[in-house]
Amino acid sequence: MMEYAIVDIETTGGHAAGSAITEIAIRIHDGARVVRTFDVLLDPGRFIPLPIQLLTGIDNDMVAGCPTFGDVAQQVYDLLAGRVFVAHSVNFDYSFLRYHLEREGFVLNVPKLCTVRLSRKVRPGLRSYSLGKLCAALDIPLYNHHRAGGDADATALLFSRLLEWDTEGHLAAMLKKNSREQLLPPNLPKSDFEQLPQCPGVYYFCDQAGKAIYVGKALNIRKRVASHFTGNNPNPQRQNFLRNIYSIRYEACGTELMALLLEATEIKKLWPQYNRAQKHQEPKFGLYAYEDLNGYMRLVVGKHARNQLALHVFYRRMDGTHLLHKLVREFDLCPELCLVGECEHCRHRQGAAQDIQVYNRKVKAALNHLEQHLPTFALLDAGRHEGEQSCIWIERGNFYGMGYIDRDSDLRQVADIKSLLTPYAGNHYMLQLVYSHAERYPHKVKRPEEPGPQLVQAYNDLEYEDLFGS
Repeated sequence: MMEYAIVDIETTGGHAAGSAITEIAIRIHDGARVVRTFDVLLDPGRFIPLPIQLLTGIDNDMVAGCPTFGDVAQQVYDLLAGRVFVAHSVNFDYSFLRYHLEREGFVLNVPKLCTVRLSRKVRPGLRSYSLGKLCAALDIPLYNHHRAGGDADATALLFSRLLEWDTEGHLAAMLKKNSREQLLPPNLPKSDFEQLPQCPGVYYFCDQAGKAIYVGKALNIRKRVASHFTGNNPNPQRQNFLRNIYSIRYEACGTELMALLLEATEIKKLWPQYNRAQKHQEPKFGLYAYEDLNGYMRLVVGKHARNQLALHVFYRRMDGTHLLHKLVREFDLCPELCLVGECEHCRHRQGAAQDIQVYNRKVKAALNHLEQHLPTFALLDAGRHEGEQSCIWIERGNFYGMGYIDRDSDLRQVADIKSLLTPYAGNHYMLQLVYSHAERYPHKVKRPEEPGPQLVQAYNDLEYEDLFGS
């Protein structure tokens, strides 16, 4: 006969790796009633934060002299082994006990059952599935809320009721080995996961208000989303954000590159709470042009600021300096005025009006040359289905936009191409992705066959590394 270990714990914090357990309550349920109880207060070996004391009523004096987790680890393991681990938001309690048991030499690997998820299936449509509000809605007594014993007793009563009400076999389905039910966050409907496609794209984890809290890209959306929920990683980011996932939406893309670009734009637009890396992928240096007090136009590389208009931006100062040295050599600019070296026979210190005009014309020629060597091209690749292709449009070296067009579209007219695309505010990171892909797959690069004044030479004729660094 299957038995269930209904568990509730109190802790010093929100994630297993950095927090300790202060109280454990276990109720052994045989499928009809509770047949055994276990309650213990634990000395966490550290100060209990004041907000936790106020929430649980467990203070440092109460746990002084109590056993440590190591003292009861064998007993806890024996109660859990061979039984179904049941808890309200099961992944929280399970991750704590699994982590701390492993530190004591015990490997916990048992089936899990979440009463939040089971309640949503058996009693759908309730306003809230938190333990307190769920018990109030279902007329289940809850005493000593936020203490392990009180919450475990209420969860056990809830579990008994759910067993009685489960006439459609939800519990049995959730416990099947091929069911992903217990891998999913407690508040995420399984239907949201099941509707995910196995194609490239961008996925959005959303909170209860529908706000995106995490944006990711994937070559296979379903597989990548599932990877967020597997394992028992106790780090704080995973523990915190899983509890806040209430829905998933997605945007299918034709290629991984399209997904990468869309992810970058969405992170910049939505600024999701749990995205970290791309929020800081901003260039640190820029190439600037200005007129000094003597009237000379200067080209310099300096730190990039959002309120300053840079001619080009760079992640590394050396990339900008490399470009500036190239312009100095090719257009006979003054190294001193560009702050990249000394000029032994420099006449520019005198500031003669004729010299200033001559020199400024050289600077303007350098800037025109730089602008005219920025490519305009389309990067074409697979679409979301056979009848279309993805299109990324780069204009004068800047990211214009992207989208999907029919495979039979005529690419000769620039206005027609751009009208089919969605404009996006690109950045240096996105340009790096596009140029790297174009260099790797030159056969996917297309350009208008009749370039006008605003169109430039073909991408294949441009040595991009010489201009912007590798």
